[in-house]
Amino acid sequence: MWMRLRQIAVVAADLQKVGTEIGGVLGVEPCFTDAGVKQFGLKNTLWPVGTQMLEVVTPITEGTAGGRYIERRGGDGGYMVITQVDDVAHRRQRVAELGVRVAFDLSYPDDGHDGIQLHPGDTGGSFFEMDQMTMPGGDDVGGPWYPAGKNWQPFVNTNRVSGISAAELQSPEPDRLAQRWSEIAEIDLTADADGNPTMQLDNAAVRFVEDTDGRGEGLGAIDLTTVDREAVLSAAHKLDCYVSDDQVAVAGLRVNLR
Repeated sequence: MWMRLRQIAVVAADLQKVGTEIGGVLGVEPCFTDAGVKQFGLKNTLWPVGTQMLEVVTPITEGTAGGRYIERRGGDGGYMVITQVDDVAHRRQRVAELGVRVAFDLSYPDDGHDGIQLHPGDTGGSFFEMDQMTMPGGDDVGGPWYPAGKNWQPFVNTNRVSGISAAELQSPEPDRLAQRWSEIAEIDLTADADGNPTMQLDNAAVRFVEDTDGRGEGLGAIDLTTVDREAVLSAAHKLDCYVSDDQVAVAGLRVNLR
C-alpha cells in the first residue's frame, strides 16, 4: 500500500485576493475551477505545484462548513490534506473499523475516481481525504488527477517552487493528533530533527506540532520545495507576504521554503 500527498486545500474569504498571493508569490498558474463544489456552497480554483495541487475554496452561501471553519480559526487557513492511495477499498474498511465517519463519499466510477473524505471531528487537525484514480495511468506519479480536471499538466510552472514536501498540523496535543492520523493511515510515526512526530508518506511528510499562534488545532503550514528563493522572497515583499528568508505567509498558511 502507498499514500502520496497530492493536494492541499485552503479555505479563504476572498478567492481573488488569495489567488493573487498564490500566483504572485509562488509563480504558479491556475489550472481548473470545479463547478461541482457549488453543491457545498463553495467556489474554488486549483494551482498545480509540480505534480501536486494547491486549492482554495471560498464560501458563497451562508452556513457552510468552510465558513464555520474560517470563523473558528479566526481567518483564512489550511482546510484539507488530500492524499492519493492505491487501495481505497481497504481504506474504507480501516476507517469503519476505527469508527471514523466518512463525511463525503467521492465515488465517480465513470470518471475514474473513488475516494473518501473523513469527518474532521473524528480525525482532528483537518479534513483527511484519500482518493484513488482508477483510470488508465491513475497510479502513476504525476498521472491523472480527477479533482484538477483533465488538462492541468500544461499549466505546471516550476520556476519558483516545484512541490509540496510537507503539511504541518498544529494542535494543543500534537502527540495525540499524530497517533490518530497514524492509526488511520497505518503509517508508523517517526520524529523529525526538532523532535516533532511525523508521518512519512511516499512523497511528503505530515508533521504534527504544538499550536503556538493561538489559532487552535488545524492545518497551519506547508513546506515547498523551492527552486528560486530570491524570486519568491522579492514577490513576497511586494505583496506583504514576507515573514523571513525561510518563510512566507500565503492564503492564511505559513509556507516554509525548503
